[in-house]
Amino acid sequence: MATLLFYQRPVPLNADVHLHTRVGALAGNFGFSAQTNSIPLAAVEFFDTAREYPIAFTGKEGGTLFPIALLGVRQNENLFVAADGRWEGRYIPAFVRRYPFVLAEKQDAEDFNVYLDEAYPGLGAEDGERLFTDEGEHTPLLKQALEFLSNYQGEIKRTRLFVERLQALELLIPRVLEVVRNNQPPMVLQGFSVVDEQRLMALSDAQLLELARNGYLAWIYAHLMSLGNVSSLAQRLDARIGSVQADPAAEAKAAPEAIAPAPAAAATARRKR
Repeated sequence: MATLLFYQRPVPLNADVHLHTRVGALAGNFGFSAQTNSIPLAAVEFFDTAREYPIAFTGKEGGTLFPIALLGVRQNENLFVAADGRWEGRYIPAFVRRYPFVLAEKQDAEDFNVYLDEAYPGLGAEDGERLFTDEGEHTPLLKQALEFLSNYQGEIKRTRLFVERLQALELLIPRVLEVVRNNQPPMVLQGFSVVDEQRLMALSDAQLLELARNGYLAWIYAHLMSLGNVSSLAQRLDARIGSVQADPAAEAKAAPEAIAPAPAAAATARRKR
């Protein structure tokens, strides 16, 4: 299973083991993601994401890249999760909303297993909803979760095709993101790639038409527009440091580089029948 960020103890969902398990809602508490400074994105999320978060591409050098929403500029810090667990942005990425469930590919197969994070605070809640009926059938809660996961995995597959096309056209270039704070030295975030506008405009009419018809061109411009949100991260960081009256020791925790998250698990998947 790929790195799953805030998933601490994912276990396979099993009707025998979890027959009587109840899952309670966390009532808007997203504290589980408070130490995650970037989240993998499906490209279909770009339009909502671009209004608040910077979108960049990251991954292993020389390999396939993947889009992420940048949520913080220091390691282990999500600037959009408040101290009480509230999500302070208008849009919550699907990678966060699918928690505590996740999919994992089976080896050498397009099928997938459903996993549940045993560290989820709402697991076993007395007032929660069951995942299975007494007969082992899926409850409405689990059916809804499975539908969400299935749709999400389909969008992840589309996203990979999108990124593959960007890389084939050599549109993605390395970029250092600079976070400029009030009366502080700039913070340099490395390990990201962005679409190069000059290379984009140098494409042939046929290539641009292909990108437009696939919906890729709209995603590209949403990504480019989102980069203006880097400055808002600096403002959020200043506000957070000011609110807790951080001392120099706290400031020393600032990371010179951003963490490159692993893409979501199970890039290609289909629901079991």
